[in-house]
Amino acid sequence: MDAPPRLKVGIPKETFPGERRVAATPTTAARIAKLGVDVIIESGAGEAASFLDGAYAEAGTAIVADAAALYAAADLVLKVRAPIETDHGHEVDRLKEGATLVSFVWPAQNRELLERLQAKKATVLGMDAVPRITRAQRMDALSATANLAGYRAVIEAAAHFGRPFGAQTTAAGRIKPARVLIIGAGVAGLAAIAAARALGAVVSAFDTRPTVREQIQSLGATFLQFEWKNETGEGEGGYARQMSDAYLEAEQTFIAQYAKQSDIIITTALVPGIPAPKLITSGAVVSMARGSVIVDLAAEQGGNCALTEPGSAVEKFGVKILGFTDLPSRMAPQASELYAATVVQLLELVLKDGKVTIDYDDEVQRGALIVHEGKITWPPPKLAIRAGAPAVGPTGTHKTAKEEKPVSPWPMRIGVALALPLLVILGLFGSPSLLEHMTVFLLACVVGWHVIWNVTPALHTPLMSVTNAVSGIILIGGLLLGRGRDLTVTTILGAVAVLLASINVAGGFRVTARMLKMFRH
Repeated sequence: MDAPPRLKVGIPKETFPGERRVAATPTTAARIAKLGVDVIIESGAGEAASFLDGAYAEAGTAIVADAAALYAAADLVLKVRAPIETDHGHEVDRLKEGATLVSFVWPAQNRELLERLQAKKATVLGMDAVPRITRAQRMDALSATANLAGYRAVIEAAAHFGRPFGAQTTAAGRIKPARVLIIGAGVAGLAAIAAARALGAVVSAFDTRPTVREQIQSLGATFLQFEWKNETGEGEGGYARQMSDAYLEAEQTFIAQYAKQSDIIITTALVPGIPAPKLITSGAVVSMARGSVIVDLAAEQGGNCALTEPGSAVEKFGVKILGFTDLPSRMAPQASELYAATVVQLLELVLKDGKVTIDYDDEVQRGALIVHEGKITWPPPKLAIRAGAPAVGPTGTHKTAKEEKPVSPWPMRIGVALALPLLVILGLFGSPSLLEHMTVFLLACVVGWHVIWNVTPALHTPLMSVTNAVSGIILIGGLLLGRGRDLTVTTILGAVAVLLASINVAGGFRVTARMLKMFRH
């Protein structure tokens, strides 16, 4: 009996104007093939990102002549941009019936696209819809892309700015450092802060979420505090939320005060599913010095600046406003590598025995699932991300079976009441040897364990806590067993126990200190 045909994974050339990225590199194509599938790629798909057909061929990827041949053969299509209308028809119409698509989709803004995919009975996994939880960090294509966009925004600003970023002293006089204002301290904003600081600029940053203050300050920037009637921009999944009109108006006034003092403004403020909020008014642009630069990273969603023209660079009132929508694509080799790596991680989750298998109980797969076999499944049920919050079932109903109950204090009280008389009896009638061993037990197991175990997990990992707790028991036990001036076997063993336990405890806290130092820098 013949074996069933293997699933074919296809990588077409991106058709979006100016898009240079590719959804798989030769390295990731080889990793995908190891999942029990065949990988095919359209000829020339990776050339704009410096990945030639020969490199794919060496990795075991089959090269097909054109997009028509690729779509006709592919059961699973990997793309960067969402499918669009081309000279040869809409890309969705080229998909095989029931095929699977993995790409950026932006379902909140593309309802018509979802209906097209539904008509094709497709299964769609959106890389922009992967939930931002710890388990899914390796699949977070948005963060990987935003990090490059923030860095590139600073490079573009420097290219259009008429002066160096850092302070300089020359024979002709002193050059002041550029003053940079970052609006929005998400992944892109933080990357922009780091890049601008590295070039020597004086950086200030603003965000509606007060919790990002420490992240901004850790990168050497000044956090601009803005408060308005106890309203904050803390949203779900690490994003900001949509603010009220009154808040937005007050925010515009606040930003305008700092805009006129800034040489460069980089805006990154976006709320998923809605147009970008207008934070920089035309009046704020007028107040800026001639030669200043605004880089609007939200241009693709309408822009944060009222005068932004998406996709182009314009000059208004002497201020250069860059509305480029292809910043990650301008770093195509690195951007492709990062995006392709996140795609592989997702495929390793959904490909089982060479077939696409969707697990609705997996919060990562369910979150990324946009359309499943012709049924629109977006938006997914909300994740219960707060301690004590009810979990959300597949149908959106709330589960209450795992609600936490207060711990009763009575078992501890009864245990103490029974232990006290026992300790008194042992103290009055116990032998010296028994009292000695009881002292070792109490000091080691009670004091040694609890002193180290109660270190807060925020400063000490649970694994380190357990390790040092055990070492604490050994340390105290060794001190008691090794006391005395006589050099006996017991004394030697006690001294060895103290030495080894001390090394373990000191090393544990040393490792913890280095971990905390990483976050401070």
